[in-house]
Amino acid sequence: MSETANRPARTAGIERKTNETNIKLSFNVDGSGVSEIETDVHFLNHMLDLFTKHGQFDLRVEADGDVEIDDHHTTEDIGICLGQALREALGDKRGIKRYANVFVPMDEALAQVAIDISNRPHLEYRAEFPSAQVGSFTTELVHEFLWKFALEARITLHVIVHYGRNTHHMVEAVFKALGRALDEATSIDPRVQGVPSTKGVL
Repeated sequence: MSETANRPARTAGIERKTNETNIKLSFNVDGSGVSEIETDVHFLNHMLDLFTKHGQFDLRVEADGDVEIDDHHTTEDIGICLGQALREALGDKRGIKRYANVFVPMDEALAQVAIDISNRPHLEYRAEFPSAQVGSFTTELVHEFLWKFALEARITLHVIVHYGRNTHHMVEAVFKALGRALDEATSIDPRVQGVPSTKGVL
């Protein structure tokens, strides 16, 4: 039997309860693109569904938050939980490709996401949106979500929106690219012995 067949399932479940949010999240790196997203931040639900489908993950999120104030705390805390789940699911990171660089067009918009599963959290974010809102969702929360995700997952994440005119299309391209880049970076390369680092650890 192959080493891949003997590999433990790359899954994790996270629960986070604060005075602002109550979140239950489960994540399967090696899924089939199935999402069950139930939050009061409807635009984020749509983006997480796209992320899951294009990354071929399985993701379940149940979140209640103080959206009567705004969407900030719910969006931030889901980013935290997803990052923690990814880090836990990857375990010692043996055999992963580690790096990925993906461009995704969405009509007139073009987004690029580059990832290094480095154990060094960093977000480099180059995106300017024509509108400060998509529906009721504030576009500055895209940065907030990505930063907390990168921080808790301990990954290096570069996000560049090269151009676009429609804010919805631009954000959608980002989340699709994030899913595809993360899928590639977390995929197993049978040529990799141990972890892909000269340090011997990630």
